[in-house]
Amino acid sequence: MNAELFFIYDSHCPWSYATTPLINEIAEHLPELPIHFWHAAYFEGDEKVSQQQLTSVQDSSNIHFSKSYELQTDVAKESTLAANLLAWADQKAHKTTLRLLNRIQEIHFQQGKPVETQADVIAICEEFKLSPPKKALTKEKLSKEAETALHYIFDMQDVIGTKAIPALLLAVNDNLILLNHNLYLLEPKAIIANIESELA
Repeated sequence: MNAELFFIYDSHCPWSYATTPLINEIAEHLPELPIHFWHAAYFEGDEKVSQQQLTSVQDSSNIHFSKSYELQTDVAKESTLAANLLAWADQKAHKTTLRLLNRIQEIHFQQGKPVETQADVIAICEEFKLSPPKKALTKEKLSKEAETALHYIFDMQDVIGTKAIPALLLAVNDNLILLNHNLYLLEPKAIIANIESELA
């Protein structure tokens, strides 16, 4: 049986942040299940996050945002640099991708830092002893790897009939299953039983 999990997300999206704990659980309890990280690069410097959205995320999950982050809801978010770095990691340093995503989200949502400059991501890369190429450290445009991930996302969204992010897709042989991640935001461990039943 062939099985893979696809995580469509944006590192700067509050709902994606609330969904990452599910990915952490899956990676821990189903280590044999390959996970593909597809960054949607939704935030391009012109999208903001509303306080209403943050309240909804916090009411629906175990996630809480720092006061420093909440004070920046009126500031447009820019995730292009993070998209480039994470796309490179998914291709070239896959075992660190989830840890890298967790760290970026911690800095952004808990420390209230934008994670938009080369200095921001270089400091994170040094923590993980990563040496990404120059193309993964730019926010001027998406790298080839990030654009490839976007094309995969667009194709997948046509199949599943929704452009909403985040999205969790489980591919089992020739079947593609859209997992309802919203059911597990308050109890991330519960998604394991769901996936195991699909795999069975």
